[in-house]
This record gives sequence, C-alpha cells and structure tokens, in this order.
Amino acid sequence: MTSLFMRCCEIMSLGERALLQWCLLTNTDMLSGLQELEETATHLDSVYPVYNALFAFPTLKSMGLAEKNTELDPQTKVNYLCGNSLGLMPLQTREYVNRELDAWSARGVESHFRNEITTDWVDVDLPLVPKLAKLVGANENEVAIMGTLTMDLNSLLISFYNPDVASGRTKILFEKGAFPSDYYALYNLAKLKGLDPSKTLVQLSPEDGEYHLSTEQILQYLDKEGDKVALVCFSGIQYYSGQYFQIKEITAKGHEKGCIVGWDLAHAAGNADLKLHEWDVDFAAWCSYKYLNSGPGGIGGIFVNEKHSHGDGVNGKARLAGWWGNDAGSRFQMLEKFNPIESALGFRQSNPSVIDCAALNSSLDIFAKAGGIGELRAKSIELTNFLEKCLKTSRYYKSISESNRIGNSETHFIIITPGDPLQRGAQLSLLFKGPTSDVMMAVFKYMNERGTICDERRPNVIRLAPTPLYNTFKDCLVCAVLLEEAMSQL
Repeated sequence: MTSLFMRCCEIMSLGERALLQWCLLTNTDMLSGLQELEETATHLDSVYPVYNALFAFPTLKSMGLAEKNTELDPQTKVNYLCGNSLGLMPLQTREYVNRELDAWSARGVESHFRNEITTDWVDVDLPLVPKLAKLVGANENEVAIMGTLTMDLNSLLISFYNPDVASGRTKILFEKGAFPSDYYALYNLAKLKGLDPSKTLVQLSPEDGEYHLSTEQILQYLDKEGDKVALVCFSGIQYYSGQYFQIKEITAKGHEKGCIVGWDLAHAAGNADLKLHEWDVDFAAWCSYKYLNSGPGGIGGIFVNEKHSHGDGVNGKARLAGWWGNDAGSRFQMLEKFNPIESALGFRQSNPSVIDCAALNSSLDIFAKAGGIGELRAKSIELTNFLEKCLKTSRYYKSISESNRIGNSETHFIIITPGDPLQRGAQLSLLFKGPTSDVMMAVFKYMNERGTICDERRPNVIRLAPTPLYNTFKDCLVCAVLLEEAMSQL
C-alpha cells in the first residue's frame, strides 16, 4: 500500500496527494464521507469563479520545502490559506509598480505634475478613492488613502476621543484580547488626554466557557453604562477569534447613548460586506496588506463620516494635520493657514507613497474584475462554511461544550469562531488542546512543511483563511485532510 502511495504521489497534485494520504489513514466510513466532500468541492468550484491565475503563488521550491516533499515537483504551488495575514501578490502588480518606476526614471520630480505614463503623483491616490469607497460602503468624500494602520488609527483617535471629565464621560469601550497595537494606542490615548488608563479603559470579555463576545453583552453594557463612555472602538473582525462584530447594531446603540463609535477594520476591509456610511459609523481605519493584497506594510486607509469633515481650519474638527490635508488649490503657496479639504482627504498629513498606491491600485482593479465585494462575500461565506464542514468530520474535532467537559485529557481541537456565517469573515480559528502544551505548534509545523500555509497565534490557535479571490473549495478540503494527518501523527 505504501509503495502505491509513493508511486501515485509522483503524478498527483499537492491536494490529491493529501486526499490519498487520508484514505490510507482512515476507515471505510470516513473514506466514503471524504469522497462526498470531494464531489461537493468539485461541484462548488464549478459554480463559483476563482481568480487564482491572477496571483503569484509560492511554490515548494521557493518556500524551501522541496527537499521535504521529494515525491512532488518542486514547482508545485503551496496551499495558501493565509490571506488574513498577508494577501498574495497579484501578478499585474509588477506592471503597475514598474510604470511608476518608469515615470520616476523618465521625469524625476516633474512626474508630480507632468507624469506622461500614469497619474500625476500629486494626485496619485485620488483615482483609488472611488474604488476603495465601494469596498467599504462609503461615499467617495468619506475615504482617504494614507499612512499605515496604527498610525491612521492614532490620528483618528486623537481627533475623535474628547473625554468630558466634568460630566464623567471619559470611558473607552473595546474588547479584551484586542490586537496589542490597538491596546497600546488606546492605553496611551488616555494618557495623552491626562487620564489614568486603568480607570478609563473598559474591556469586555466573553462569558465563561465562551470564546467571543455576544452582541447582547455589548449592547447591555452600553444600556447600563453608556453615559460614561466617550468612545466605542472595537475591531470589525477580531483578529484572534475571527468574530465579525455586528457593526450596525453596536454603532446605533453607541450613538443612542451619546458615544462616538469607531472601528479597526484591519481584518474586515476587502473581506466583509461593509456599509460604513449606511451604518453611520463615525470613523474607521484599516490596512491593505491582508485581504486587499497591496503588499507587506502596504498603505492604509481611513473612513471619516461626512458629518465630521465640514468647517474651516478655525471651526472645523481638530486633528493631526499636514499639508496634504490642506486645500489643494493653495497647498503649494506655503501659507501659514490650514484650510482643510472638506472630506476625509482633509485628514491626510503627508503625500502618499506612489509605489504603495500603485500596488493597491492593482489589487483594487482585480476586485472590480471579480464583481466587487458583494460577489466575493457570497463565495467567501460558502468557502468558510465548507471548510467548517470538512473540519467537523475530523476524529479530533470537538464542540466547545464537549471540550469544556473533557478539558486537556485528550488531544483535540475546537473552532472558536462564531458558527453563524454572518458573524464571521473568511477566517476560522482553531484552538488546540491536549495533555501537552505543544499540540498547536506541532500541527502547524507539520502542515507548513507539507505545503499548507496558514498562521499561528500563541498560545494555541491556528487561523485558516480561505480567500475567495484565489482559494478554491478543494483547497479547503486539502487543508482539512492535512490537519487530520497532522493530528494522527500526535
């Protein structure tokens, strides 16, 4: 049987190899279920379009994994389920970036105003604004491309957090276990305003035995304590659990209680079907290197509700300011007068990176080619549902209630992401338990060395993120198969 496996591996794809390996490991009943899943994957892949041919995939050779997988062609593409951490590079991005390099080479500084190849650099971000506004459900005057995530978030927090010590409205409400960068920003925001963070920050935790906050918990807190809250600032999608917060309901309740409501959309932009203007969000910030595929450290973006961007430099909203937020008509007159653009553009500080804008523009054009976020979100829901179905066939999967009952007495995993498809994005977070503390890292290492690229979050979570632009339903099945194989080795 083993020699048959090795011979078949010589002619099979990475996915087919993993499927065969599971057949050799499991019993007849599981094999029957696996065949049914494979048929479902094949059908769904024929229904939903995939744009993986537009992206550059790492290979076993480029990842340094060829020697660990000698039965496969070194040019075999890896199974990439890590778009929640860094999206794959669109193949056309080289062309988009090279055009800007050509402009730099051809005219140097004068490409700011006389760029014969692309957009004049002085306006390089402006063509991207309407494209990005569609993805986040905003009016065009509510979006700007600038900076990077935490820099942008800090800039907005300084402007929107206005505690009133006299009335007692000083609290900042967010989730326990927020991404550390957000915690640092909010902690030091309180200090910058002269407040004690230990008395200002309010972090809501999931109830005992649960792994994500219910919307009811948040709404109940606001009902009870909302008059003490100056700022509500949650993640759109929680990085660790994968929970998609119900932005509309939370924002509405925050406003009802007189709070400003902002969102960190790092894991939501390009992933979830956001409607920021319709939901009346006050402000939001996001990065673009995850689901927006703009490259490592790519340029960020902000949303500022149009109701907050009116008024001149004297009467308008206070902000961290720079010349790129100033009226474009007088920007180069070097006047000592700040006259902000009356839109989100007025919150910009410096001229944006031309190369970063080119890379983001490349990805945004692919989103448009794929029919926009509505089409992709529909596929994403089906992808994640299918991955969940595959994972739940595992001998090592336990429900949260089962896991709470058995503790660490046996090796298993649970899914801590909400089961409701409308309360999660493309990500499923798997929490591993067992008699030893190294279960998660052992599984992660096993999968990584065999060409399934996901990511781990200490102490015991693996995040899997099938991305609708370039992942298939068979990718999900391959991942589940390899996970089963990894667990069986423990």
